[in-house]
Amino acid sequence: MTSYVENETNTEFPFDIEQLLVELMNAVLEREGCPYEAQVNLLLTDNQGIRQYNNEFRKIDSPTDVLSFPMIEFEREGDFSAAEEAEADCFEPETGELLLGDIVISVEKVKEQAIQFGHSEKREFAFLVTHSLLHLCGYDHMEPDEAEVMEKKQNEILNFLGITRDV
Repeated sequence: MTSYVENETNTEFPFDIEQLLVELMNAVLEREGCPYEAQVNLLLTDNQGIRQYNNEFRKIDSPTDVLSFPMIEFEREGDFSAAEEAEADCFEPETGELLLGDIVISVEKVKEQAIQFGHSEKREFAFLVTHSLLHLCGYDHMEPDEAEVMEKKQNEILNFLGITRDV
């Protein structure tokens, strides 16, 4: 399992970002039955930075909390067989790891939303990463039934890791 974290800001958190990312990756990929070691890139930026990405890739000219850029085109959520079919594009040649995708998070939104929802920055950060990792595994929340599935999975993973709203 490999993760790369780039922090474009001077923001520091009272927890180890890289360690938490790896814990979340392990929990999500284990629950999804991913048969591969995987690689994820995480970019921490500010509201202006994520606004630019949001505008460029989604044509929405406003900041958001998290963006997900999956490397695999899933036919069905959590079905990693699509990666095998596009092997040359989905695996790191040197390590053999599955290139799951990229996550971009606004550190300003992490702090704002932690206050807004009355929980810790760690909980908010973990929620956003878990949410994004599920997107990288093919999940979406455009329809109510899809949103229900994602929400249930997010809560199960965070509860399993003991990262609850009171943490």
